[in-house]
Amino acid sequence: MKTLQKKFCIALVSVSLGLAVSAGNVVAQSSAPPSASAHAGHEKPHGDPGKWAEKMKERMAKHQAELHDKLKITAAQEPAWKTFVDAMNPGTMPARPDRKEMEKLTTPERMEKSLEKMKEHLAKMQTRLTALKTFYAVLTPEQQKIFDERHKRMASHMRDRMDKRMGEHGHGMHKDGERPSMMDKK
Repeated sequence: MKTLQKKFCIALVSVSLGLAVSAGNVVAQSSAPPSASAHAGHEKPHGDPGKWAEKMKERMAKHQAELHDKLKITAAQEPAWKTFVDAMNPGTMPARPDRKEMEKLTTPERMEKSLEKMKEHLAKMQTRLTALKTFYAVLTPEQQKIFDERHKRMASHMRDRMDKRMGEHGHGMHKDGERPSMMDKK
């Protein structure tokens, strides 16, 4: 059950990242800063969540500006763009649960806490989806094509990074190159 729950959480985070990346955002919804390893020139400050959050804000602003320019957003589209960008903002990172407090809980209580977090995440994703649909509706067909292509590339990039990270922890692809099924047993 733990593996299924973990994969579900990863899937939710991946979808959220994919939506945010479509705006050129790299959304960080994890409860802890990433490791000190670097990926594709994106250095990750070791141990300092404040520095990491600042770097993320800088990258997001850069990606948003690039997407804005690439789409050639008109003055009439600006309000929808602003609403979309605001909705994609990950906000503050949630506090990491206190491990000692979590250990005191029973398994059903821990699962309930996890489900509460997933519901909160799902509500945020619904808000993002609404903003995405509103923004997408004001785009011209050519802008939609550009947006869709950019999202596909960024989502593919994020999946590749997720696969790499999962592989580092022994949860990646099977040797035959296929993704494990949600029902595969360890």
